[in-house]
Amino acid sequence: MHSFTQYTPTRIVFGKETEKQVGTLAKSQGASKVFVVYGGGSVVKSGLLDRVSESLKEAGLDFMAMGGVKPNPRLSFAREAVEKSKEFGTDFVLAVGGGSVIDTAKAVAHGTANPENDIWEFWSREKTVEKSLPVGVVLTLAAAGSETSDSAVLTNEETKVKRGLSTDFNRPAFAIMNPELTYTLPKYQVGCGVVDIMMHTLDRYFTKTENNELTDEIAEGLLRTVIRNGAIAIKDSHDYDAMSEIMWAGSLSHNGLTGLGAEKDFAVHQLGHELSAKFDIAHGASLSAVWGAWATYVYDAKPERFAQYAEKVWGIKETNPVKAAQEGIQKTVAYFKSLDMPTCFSEASEIGIKTEEELCKMAEGCSYGGTRSIGAFKSCDEQDIYQIYKLANK
Repeated sequence: MHSFTQYTPTRIVFGKETEKQVGTLAKSQGASKVFVVYGGGSVVKSGLLDRVSESLKEAGLDFMAMGGVKPNPRLSFAREAVEKSKEFGTDFVLAVGGGSVIDTAKAVAHGTANPENDIWEFWSREKTVEKSLPVGVVLTLAAAGSETSDSAVLTNEETKVKRGLSTDFNRPAFAIMNPELTYTLPKYQVGCGVVDIMMHTLDRYFTKTENNELTDEIAEGLLRTVIRNGAIAIKDSHDYDAMSEIMWAGSLSHNGLTGLGAEKDFAVHQLGHELSAKFDIAHGASLSAVWGAWATYVYDAKPERFAQYAEKVWGIKETNPVKAAQEGIQKTVAYFKSLDMPTCFSEASEIGIKTEEELCKMAEGCSYGGTRSIGAFKSCDEQDIYQIYKLANK
């Protein structure tokens, strides 16, 4: 093992009907005025919001709820929520939903605790988060892993820029995880979630770091578990066993555990963020649309690593590392297809790239105008990014 720092402070409360404990958990964090953030109507129609509200009331907590979070969480909504939260006098923020809701809740917590700052200053790196409010989560979608991660993303609709922010202040105080709350998900969202979970580990797994045996074993085991149960869940989202495995894997995949001691890559996430910002495509779909192109472009930097992945995750026994690497990439792309996820731009109806100029503009945006390279497995500059987008544009 190599040197690392692991910090995972989130209390996990996992199992059926655990959402009934939200009031007690929030109160244990010193909450008195809770600002509740949620997305669309599903949490209302399912009765979840009512159950959460009742639990908060029973705990003697004052609360205010604001719905309307959309996928690829919007800066404008987060700003509006911050203003309402400040007026309410919030001392605890509660997210009821999936990754976009949780990321928005984190933004509300930062903005409320730092009223002198515009929250985009944190995401644009103009300011550093030095204080925040505690955040709790009632998870309804296994995907982003934001319920235990130190990261959060926001999309600036005006500039069509999507940015991630990593800070330990993003770590939620607790996460309530009842797999039954995912039963209402449509097939597309289940597929997006499975891809996102896999990618949070793959973007840590593909590294040039060696002799990191236990971390590799954890990552490979998680990937096998997600792949196996994802195939079940995509056919039946009411399968408790499959959905519970996927939900727990989502948290472990993005709390840092699957990449301890190794450098992180996250090039695929950066490539996908540009697609989400420009075309408002679902995050998981943006990742599956570029992964095969990225892997094809970079695997020759260390084919042995891809060969290990092919053997340990997919059971491929090919002894030639280049051939094994290629087979592993093909298996992964085929699995994404089996989930009805796009594996190139033409398979994603949201992505409307018609000219080379548009590809160049995307590469320019992803590289921040040519001022940065992405990835660690193989560092990719603006020209490399363009070539990857070109491979994916079929």
